[in-house]
Amino acid sequence: MNRAPLGYACAALLLATSATVGLAQSGHGGGSAAGGASATSVGSGATSAGPTGASGTIGSAGSAASGGSSASTVGTGGTSTGPAGTSSTIGAGGSAAGLKPETRARVKNDPNNLDARARARAEGIDHARSRSETRTRIHHGQLETRTKAEARPTGGGRDVKSETRLRNGVLEQK
Repeated sequence: MNRAPLGYACAALLLATSATVGLAQSGHGGGSAAGGASATSVGSGATSAGPTGASGTIGSAGSAASGGSSASTVGTGGTSTGPAGTSSTIGAGGSAAGLKPETRARVKNDPNNLDARARARAEGIDHARSRSETRTRIHHGQLETRTKAEARPTGGGRDVKSETRLRNGVLEQK
């Protein structure tokens, strides 16, 4: 699998000059290192327009960890329109570690709609759980991404959650 296009998309995402960056809440639950849980998500996007066309990139990622388990997902997309037409790219992926790790990723290509989704989850010790989900979409030239991360501390208790949403490079508040 050639990962160079994803690397270039991430680099373009990070180096864009008119960028919007959003960092969602991150939290820690439990009272000890073994019982703690954390979840964080982040997103970034940029757009530019000139006399002959426009382009944009967007992406988000999230990670959660608890009780010896972890789950992370990422999604990125970009589109460019010029005199020769429109070109778009999109991708998503994830990883999980712990007891019963599961990951899923898919890309759907319909006319005027690219949709990439990734999900990752794993169980930890003493009912701990980590999961992350990312969806990135290019729909009629609109760039959207959303990442949710969630961790359940060992021994139960309140889940720690984080969510980031961006539309056309603008952070959306929940």
